[in-house]
Amino acid sequence: MIITVGNTKGGVGKTTIALNLAIARALQGRDVWLIDGDRQGTAQTAITIRAENGKQPAISCAHYPDGSTLRAQVIQTGPKFQDIIIDAGGRDSTALRAALILSDVLVIPFAPRSLDVWALADIDNLIQEARAVRDGLRVIAMLNNADPQGHDNDDAAAAVADFPNMEYVATPIRRRKPIANAAGQGMSVLEYSPKDAKSIDEMTALVNAVFKSN
Repeated sequence: MIITVGNTKGGVGKTTIALNLAIARALQGRDVWLIDGDRQGTAQTAITIRAENGKQPAISCAHYPDGSTLRAQVIQTGPKFQDIIIDAGGRDSTALRAALILSDVLVIPFAPRSLDVWALADIDNLIQEARAVRDGLRVIAMLNNADPQGHDNDDAAAAVADFPNMEYVATPIRRRKPIANAAGQGMSVLEYSPKDAKSIDEMTALVNAVFKSN
């Protein structure tokens, strides 16, 4: 499967989600390739830290912020892997557009904030364009950095109904220090110590929702 974690808005935590999805599949024994399609290269930095710390399983990672290069490399090298996770976006980029056409699933993280919800309109338009040339793209929106309590989460989730090209999955990832601490070490919260049961449960639910048919 080819999974893109993307959004045209920055600061939504897409790299953390992409990192956790890639490592979760590797922990399940899958051969995973993580592609960093963001010019900032944050995912690649995280994987470099992971490798320097000798953390297993090792994750293959490449940095292709240019859309044409990303597309060519996925077509040529992608068949060697069971799963490809692409971290793309933060803006309307050639890498994000290429990833949408290549992917089986697009995961859109967004925070329960008005600016994040309004920005869904931009990615919704890109999805519509991608589906004109790519049949079968499944698109899911999920709350990231969700509030521990209150009504903002529910209001933001309900707003997804205004965007016909995506579905909301009720697998919110709340703001938890173990998730951020793990990512800073190139790790998934699933393997981080000390274990945090709530973070693990939330991330496991998201992984299951994304890969529900695989």
